[in-house]
Amino acid sequence: MKRLVLVGTLVSAIGAATAFAQATQPDQKAKPARRAGRTTGQQAGHTAPKPQPETAPSPSIPTGEMQLGSVHLPKAVKVDGKTLPAGTYQVRLTAQQATPPAAGQTPAAERYVELVQRGQVKARDVVTIVSQSEIDKVQKDAPPRPNGVKVETLKGGDYVRVWINKGGNHYLLHLPA
Repeated sequence: MKRLVLVGTLVSAIGAATAFAQATQPDQKAKPARRAGRTTGQQAGHTAPKPQPETAPSPSIPTGEMQLGSVHLPKAVKVDGKTLPAGTYQVRLTAQQATPPAAGQTPAAERYVELVQRGQVKARDVVTIVSQSEIDKVQKDAPPRPNGVKVETLKGGDYVRVWINKGGNHYLLHLPA
């Protein structure tokens, strides 16, 4: 039974390859005569390249340090390998970009934030900055109000998302619970 299936598969593959080769070869009768003076880019069968879709405008991301707001973490989370207890923290955006840069991201869109409590930096982690015009492509949930914060435990309880909406940008911080 196995030999029969393998032979049938092999015969089908050979037949498909032959049909593909015949379909991709140009029809010899319809081939136009070559004219002198033709450049390589104007050969028969070549068409102009498709226009590429427009890219999104470059986001206006702050470059320096900035206070993003205050967040209350309802449970302990892990930040940079250390446990950060539940409590209220000030979130401060630093000027330092994340290294190595995330593939496909604008380098300034991945930055470090500091979680500060009583004037002392308790932890640092990477935040993703998403512009207002792009947030609907990244997150399906309702964003926090302008200058607001949303802290929620994600499905499965493995992560806590801190979502800050400030100055036309959204700052997303995902912390393991």
